[in-house]
Amino acid sequence: MPLLKRIGKIFLGLFLFSNTILAFHAWKFTHFYEDAAHTNMRPEQMNAWEKTRMVLFGVRLSKSVVHAFPEAPYETVHLKTQDGIPLEGWWIPAAQPAKGSVILLHGYGSNKGAKLPEARYFRELGYNTFLLDFRAHGNSGGYTCSIGYKEAEEVKLAYAHVRSRTAGPLVLWGMSMGAAAILKAVPEYHLQPDKLILESPFATLTDAVKSRMRSVHLPPTPLAQLITFWGGVEQGFWAPGFQPVQYAPHIQMPVLLCWGKKDIRVMEHETRDIYQALGSAQKKLVVFDSAGHHSICRREPEKWKAAISGFLQ
Repeated sequence: MPLLKRIGKIFLGLFLFSNTILAFHAWKFTHFYEDAAHTNMRPEQMNAWEKTRMVLFGVRLSKSVVHAFPEAPYETVHLKTQDGIPLEGWWIPAAQPAKGSVILLHGYGSNKGAKLPEARYFRELGYNTFLLDFRAHGNSGGYTCSIGYKEAEEVKLAYAHVRSRTAGPLVLWGMSMGAAAILKAVPEYHLQPDKLILESPFATLTDAVKSRMRSVHLPPTPLAQLITFWGGVEQGFWAPGFQPVQYAPHIQMPVLLCWGKKDIRVMEHETRDIYQALGSAQKKLVVFDSAGHHSICRREPEKWKAAISGFLQ
């Protein structure tokens, strides 16, 4: 009996220790620091020692710094979330009477400045553009990111702001986390954009964490499930239940879904699951052969522009 108790205590200690470590990693994964001198690296860019250090001590993420600014005249817009986080956006009006407006929403670790090439093309097509920094990114406040869950409110704020400026057609464009936030925001806040353009959205938050585990050669299961759970506990929501694919059936407006074959973050089955689940009768999936989990516009500009212009006609 004493032996069984000793074994039980050992297993309990290992369980508590491992979950403490995983909760620590979840915290590091969602918290950013003010450190303009620090350069964030993707796991696939790291050498063996850097990956080992990240596994042992967690990833250190600095808030993304806005280095690029619009060439066209623009207005800086300030919004505020329900919990008081200040957000910054850019309103860039079309050079001629606008056909409508496009809201551009970046991915995890990025910022609005990185989406200026996409915005430039939308303006060439005759659209106003509004680019937003999500919380903990760029020039917006806060240091905690929820990978799309709380950011859905920020989609709503951007939508309301643009609607207050113009009654014309409105398109939501999002990349990765931005696309996931759109999928949640549209049904949850009863938004009525005319069209959606979604690039590389993940199917579930757990899937997004699995991609991180794969990139450092750790077993995705059960690590991703536990990190997702603890990340939600730390931020006050049920993170395993954040599944953008579950919002897809509620999407009724036309949707253009884009994905790159070289994407190591979002798997093909995730993309096809979302596409099949979309409730819209007007939906199109475009696969880009040489694009990965980054700007498809920069990687395959001609094919991307053809897909965008054809969808917006």
